[in-house]
Amino acid sequence: MISRIDLRGDALPEGGALRDLLPRADFDVAAALEKVRPICEDVHHRGDAALIEYGEKFDGVRLDQVRVPAAALKRALEELDPAVRAALEESVRRARIVHRAQRRSEHTTQVVPGGTVTEKWVPVDRVGLYAPGGRSVYPSSVIMNVVPAQEAGVASLALASPGQKEFGGLPHPTILAACALLGVDEVYAVGGATAVAMFAYGTESCAPANMVTGPGNIWVAAAKRYFTGRIGIDAEAGPTEIAVLADATADPVHVAADLISQAEHDPLAAAVLVTDSEELAEAVERELEPQIAATKHVEDRIVPALSGRQSAIVLVSDIADGLEVVNAYGAEHLEIQTADATALAARVRNAGAVFVGPWAPVSLGDYAAGSNHVLPTGGCACHSSGLSVQSFLRGIHIVDYTRDALAEVTHHVVTLAEAEDLPAHGAALKARFGWKVPGQ
Repeated sequence: MISRIDLRGDALPEGGALRDLLPRADFDVAAALEKVRPICEDVHHRGDAALIEYGEKFDGVRLDQVRVPAAALKRALEELDPAVRAALEESVRRARIVHRAQRRSEHTTQVVPGGTVTEKWVPVDRVGLYAPGGRSVYPSSVIMNVVPAQEAGVASLALASPGQKEFGGLPHPTILAACALLGVDEVYAVGGATAVAMFAYGTESCAPANMVTGPGNIWVAAAKRYFTGRIGIDAEAGPTEIAVLADATADPVHVAADLISQAEHDPLAAAVLVTDSEELAEAVERELEPQIAATKHVEDRIVPALSGRQSAIVLVSDIADGLEVVNAYGAEHLEIQTADATALAARVRNAGAVFVGPWAPVSLGDYAAGSNHVLPTGGCACHSSGLSVQSFLRGIHIVDYTRDALAEVTHHVVTLAEAEDLPAHGAALKARFGWKVPGQ
């Protein structure tokens, strides 16, 4: 079912050559961009009317208004299964502990006597959050987006999620309940690229946002790319992925279960095992079949995901090579199940999140580790981070110099300005001290 890539023997290639040997899903955002462009511009010109029309076309629901009534949010929370509510509350509690610790404080540095630079952190004014609503319902994604934004101090939060035919055109009630639990009362039954366009341009019902975050399908990713520059985004999220770096000490039951857990997200989900143990590889392959037979979503998600080009067992000569492979891969989720997992985790350079040892599976991070599960995909972990409080903050430098402090450095500024053939830059300082400037 799952293919093998054998990198044993010869020295591993470096850089891009190694990345090119590793499995990855086909995810052509550029092609999707051309399809979402007219949809986004239609929302720009027709506002709510376009949102309602596309909701009927794409989600099969016809709404009179796109904003979810407050009564529906209240009712969803009241009718939520008590066990689900308790689990959501614990997830929120743990996420707040971690994200509250990420808050940044203002700091002033004295560069010279009389010259200081202060860095202050200012939250984005308004953020649009997206919660998917396709194959699965993700109240956990509501938590992972809302909590860091709230802890950053974002004053205005709005959330969009696709309307569902079976729930009268409203988003899934568990999504609505999670919003109510978190105090988010501005919620829209809008999905896909139209939700991003609504937040980017604003409509009669929804004020424009400065930033849009949250995972979604290829159409959401394409719309984020379309609006980059007009709004801030977290990332162009691609198909979810797990990499497991394991040696002979790993339990094949655990490894197989973790690969399957990621594969059940989507037929494009990636599940990659990197190991120096052929015995473990064979044991995991044997274990996959009975575990898959005992679960749901087999034919529509798990089998296509595990048998697709994005998933593989990668055999390496030793764990040192395995570490180079996972660093080249840059997984969204990286599990390390080796004898020296903690030491290896400290050497990981590229990953959205690292899960250490047999008792920290990715599923824990999805819901209740306290970490954020909105993470970079498609190898973007080599340059990007997951969602955090910092995602919603802007650093602003405040420069404060006295006359004497400016006078002391003016000759350097003038010299550099003239070296760059920008004499007016230097003249702006000369004018403050009565130096001769052009035109005087």
